[in-house]
Amino acid sequence: MHTCCPWPVVLVLMLTPLWLGADKPAGPRPKPVAAPSAESIDGAIHRGVEFLLERQNRNGSWGSAHNTKDLNIYAPVPGAHHAFRAAVTSLCISALIETGGDAPQVSQAIDRGEAWMFEHLPKLRRATSGAIYNNWGHAYAVQALVRMLDRLPGDQQRHRKIRRLIEQQIGMLERYECVDGGWAYYDHNARTKKPSGSSICFVTGTVLVALDESRRAGIDVPDRLIDRATASICRQRKPDFSYCYSESLKYRPMHPINRPGGSLGRSQVCNLAMRLWDDELVTDAVMKTWLDRLFARNLWLDIGRKRPVPHESWFSVAGYFFYYGHYYAALCIEQLPADQRPVYQDQLAHVLLRLQEKDGSWWDFPLYDYHQQYGTALALMSLGRCRHMGGAGH
Repeated sequence: MHTCCPWPVVLVLMLTPLWLGADKPAGPRPKPVAAPSAESIDGAIHRGVEFLLERQNRNGSWGSAHNTKDLNIYAPVPGAHHAFRAAVTSLCISALIETGGDAPQVSQAIDRGEAWMFEHLPKLRRATSGAIYNNWGHAYAVQALVRMLDRLPGDQQRHRKIRRLIEQQIGMLERYECVDGGWAYYDHNARTKKPSGSSICFVTGTVLVALDESRRAGIDVPDRLIDRATASICRQRKPDFSYCYSESLKYRPMHPINRPGGSLGRSQVCNLAMRLWDDELVTDAVMKTWLDRLFARNLWLDIGRKRPVPHESWFSVAGYFFYYGHYYAALCIEQLPADQRPVYQDQLAHVLLRLQEKDGSWWDFPLYDYHQQYGTALALMSLGRCRHMGGAGH
């Protein structure tokens, strides 16, 4: 069992008894919504899949460094874009496997993406000593590769190749783990071989969710890696299960980005990661409280959606947390008993269906030519889990 170090656990136990052993969630509740029809969900998914098929690059990947604007986030070339493309391609492959169906054009797109991953993933590294965007690529690659294992089950050679690549990607995550445990995407400190940057709870949560999937596929994951990662998230967790943005901000707990409104896009993935790795503090009540908060206070995330400057919105919310946060909310819903899921599935579908663009895409932050692809992939995998029966869960 992987648990937090004692002091954070004691602090939570002392300050928040209402979270432990409670049958009912606490905090704000969303207004009821009408259950979206299965036809509306399926139609949106179909349009989203068509968008991904149309936007696949000739070489099998998704996304590019084109479509720039006057204000671009720090992305040293070419390594940062190698990382972005690897992460986005992995997400698109996962989305097509989960929601694309058996149409020949979908299978062909996945095959081309798979070939691209086989060629390029083993070469993925950090862009500079300070830019570690590759951690996103490694994490989402692991998830895509796990899904690829179930395709073409008769091809044992391909199966072994995928498993070796998963193991290699986990090795890269071990290499780029922060010195204090967990993962980040910047090292603005000493810029050392082993990154000295401040671990970031949601990056660590993303990796932990991927590593749980690889574990369930029979891939060994080092216990030390998990123990250090979960401890780093514990150090960033506040008593109400909001999470500080990073370890560097844990001594400023009331900074706007560390408050519940700023944590709306992070609490889902962090709660999920800790629960998957056996943290008994993340009960059903905790999961439901933060799902309720996400939908009741959804405007705090939505106000940041499509704003071009990271963290310019209230509570320092950045646009790129929108579909990311809702994807992990979809995974959190799967952790609940089956009879408690529909109300949250309906809330999630209600949010996503109204935001689909005319071209079938979803996007939340202008990021070169990656944003429509990753937003669509995340939205598809979220909507696929909104069906009340036989969703695309794992």
